[in-house]
Amino acid sequence: MNERTLRWWTALGGLGGSLLILPAASSALGATFSPMVGVQGPDGYYDSRGLILPLIPTVATVLGLCLLRWWPYLLVVGGLISTALVWPQMLPDSSTMPYQYLPTAAFPLLVVGVLGGAQSLLNSRAVALGSAVAGLGTGAVLAGRALARIAAQSASDPTLRSAALLVAGLAATGPALWMLRHGDRPAEGPPGGGFWSWPRLRLVVAAGLAAFVVLPLALFPTEYLARLLGISWYSLAYGTEKAAIIGLATLLLVAVCATLTGLWGLTGALTAATVSVAAAYPLVVAYTSLDPTGPARLLGVVAGVAVGIAAVVTRWRIAAAGTLAVGAALVMFIADEGTGGAPQRLAVGQNTLPTLVMLVLAVAAVTAAFGAIAQVLAPRGAVPAVLGPIAAVLALAGVPALRVIQLRRGGPPSNIPNSGDSLSTSAVLMLVAAAAIVGLGVAHYLTERWAERKRAEQIRQEAATAERDRLARPIHDGVLQVLALVQREGGAELAALAGEQEVALRNLLSGAATADGPRGDTDLRATLTALATPRIEVSAPAGPVRLPADRAAELLAAVQAALDNVVRHAGPVARTWILLEDETDGVRVTVRDDGVGFEPQRLTEAAVAGRLGVAQSMRGRIADLGGTTEIFSRPGQGTEVEFHLPR
Repeated sequence: MNERTLRWWTALGGLGGSLLILPAASSALGATFSPMVGVQGPDGYYDSRGLILPLIPTVATVLGLCLLRWWPYLLVVGGLISTALVWPQMLPDSSTMPYQYLPTAAFPLLVVGVLGGAQSLLNSRAVALGSAVAGLGTGAVLAGRALARIAAQSASDPTLRSAALLVAGLAATGPALWMLRHGDRPAEGPPGGGFWSWPRLRLVVAAGLAAFVVLPLALFPTEYLARLLGISWYSLAYGTEKAAIIGLATLLLVAVCATLTGLWGLTGALTAATVSVAAAYPLVVAYTSLDPTGPARLLGVVAGVAVGIAAVVTRWRIAAAGTLAVGAALVMFIADEGTGGAPQRLAVGQNTLPTLVMLVLAVAAVTAAFGAIAQVLAPRGAVPAVLGPIAAVLALAGVPALRVIQLRRGGPPSNIPNSGDSLSTSAVLMLVAAAAIVGLGVAHYLTERWAERKRAEQIRQEAATAERDRLARPIHDGVLQVLALVQREGGAELAALAGEQEVALRNLLSGAATADGPRGDTDLRATLTALATPRIEVSAPAGPVRLPADRAAELLAAVQAALDNVVRHAGPVARTWILLEDETDGVRVTVRDDGVGFEPQRLTEAAVAGRLGVAQSMRGRIADLGGTTEIFSRPGQGTEVEFHLPR
């Protein structure tokens, strides 16, 4: 199967995982990576035996990140666990604590699996599909929570709907599971170092700590906290102050955990959490204002997800995500100003259209933001850890913590849950998120451009080195050999050779030597046989051995360089044998002498000293043609040079 088809099957698996997220996110048990206590759990919520049970989502999160290469398996397992949400009677005893909290493992496995598929697509250069899958998974969480609100206020039974979603999700995930049954390497992130290397392990550690940190904070006794703050226990236990305090503490600790993922991971997590917190209160207002029995809520969420996905599949996904965030902020400002700072008037007046517009833009901004941020995090392997548990816990803590940065005093509307003070606060946060998205995208673009320039410079330097080596060969074979002859002989022969090498060197410097070699084939057998002398014996096949003329010329030059080394180093009485073999996949030429030989390390010492005859005239020539050169020698046993040149 080609890579293009595999990408589409991977994207289909991400779609199936998003369908599986819907019933998990709409579960009454909650859709979270952290223990089931939120950021304001009552004192003594769990007894001593049950303290381990809230850790099931955290354990599932860490396990999913460790098994990220097998993300289709995570989706299937999460989908099968989710069947307990639809049919609780399938559990052995749904009234016992272990089985009651077992379904909470489904949501972390599903979200990590979908984000793992998105990371695989992004690292496989399917940027549009990867960003769409990441945004779709986020949109599925929002849609699932909308379904939960609809089910809570509707008399209809959601079992049939959830069952249909589970069946459709498992069916869509099946092909990806089969195609990637042996694992999906790009889902883990950039190669190098293995899973237990710190760059990868730190992502798992950071996400696990972020998911766990909520539990000890939420179970901190209210009485002790009241003493530390010097306020009454009653006001702290029955007000919203404890939630805000625990939320702030959670934000700080999770932000510290996020630093383990690196600067990109920390920035991406804070950006994703900011846009999620900014959209929380407008979503509550919209859900409260729209008719709970009508289709407006669900249609608004679906339309918002569709708009967000349409934004991230374009080349300008960063700009589109920022634009949607700015648009959502403007609508919030208008709604806040139009209601005089009292959003409950939207519900009283049954103004469906402005509320629906705000719902669509808020969901679209969150969906597009997560899809755009995924592109930035994918090269670092941080998409599942950062956009999953870390961003989710930051958003979970940020909603109650938002109350300490209110832009105006006064309580929220009495008929709307306490998620913030006014729409203007959320609008300002959405503008901050828009700026962060654009800034993150610009930084990513500049970093990529800098990396491309660095790669281009490296390629240029390698090309320059290769060209320098190519030019050095004829200089070594011609000019340097003439200089060596000056030392040994001199006379009329020297004058003739000097004239020839002057012409050759001038042609080389003028660029004539860089022209392509002659067209056509050359009989390598005849060329090598012509080298035979009383001290050089040539053995070759009976028939001609054809090679392209330019490749034959380079191979002949390498053989002549080996013969020159025999003359200079093997001794005055050394004999030489040349063996030509015509093989199926190439030709092999062996040059062997019975001279004095040498120690193998002398080749390395010669290269370090700048004597590049072997490295350039022999190895370099053959390597440029895709061949190999092997040299065997021992003192007193002669030398053998073997050239293999593929056809």
